[in-house]
Amino acid sequence: MLTVSYFSAGASSAVATRLAIDQIDRIMYTHIEDQHPDTLRFVRDCETWFGKPVEIWESPLKTVEAACRYHKFIRSPKAGAVCTKHLKRLVRKKFEDENEGNLRIVWGLDCDEQDRADAIIDAMPNHEHLFPLIERNLTKKAVHQILKASGIKRPAMYDLGYHNNNCIGCIKGGMGYWNHIRVDFPEVFQSRARMEREIGFPILGNRSGWLDELDPNRGRHSPPIVEDCGLFCELMAI
Repeated sequence: MLTVSYFSAGASSAVATRLAIDQIDRIMYTHIEDQHPDTLRFVRDCETWFGKPVEIWESPLKTVEAACRYHKFIRSPKAGAVCTKHLKRLVRKKFEDENEGNLRIVWGLDCDEQDRADAIIDAMPNHEHLFPLIERNLTKKAVHQILKASGIKRPAMYDLGYHNNNCIGCIKGGMGYWNHIRVDFPEVFQSRARMEREIGFPILGNRSGWLDELDPNRGRHSPPIVEDCGLFCELMAI
């Protein structure tokens, strides 16, 4: 049985990987160029902390915008996000196919995410799954405390008020998230607004409308909520 961590470069994923490190054979980080530049610093710091190498994988498409424009699609409730599928999931598909029935995956879900863990088990019955944070009843707050106590500086996106270290301009974000991006990364906001118009698909969905028409006061602002773009997100792209 091959035990792998699909390390997302998020705080929860890092701590889960460290807790299970003695069982892990390979650590794989799938890089997207839309990640905050501080992400690769965090990956290298964690590599030292883990005491095992982190493999960096990457799609030829490299960026969220390249994936969306190439496929002329952004996301839908049924199909999921095109970037997740083509920049993450398909990057590892051959590896997963070659190890069907012989793969144990380490997940960074915390103790408040048991429902998501159950959904993963149901959706991927041909693999085994480890949930180190759930097993130890660890919360997201505890995860960040563990990083700090271990001398690991967390990724910069958390210090900017984001719940997860996702790509800058995550297309799964809601109104509050996008208004936060509008302030912190105005060039990304403008680029995504142009892209959705040119593709003809509003990132926020038809009911909420286009980014360039978004009221700056709409949504949750402190802090914006976006699900971690990790393995659970990838299930929606299978």
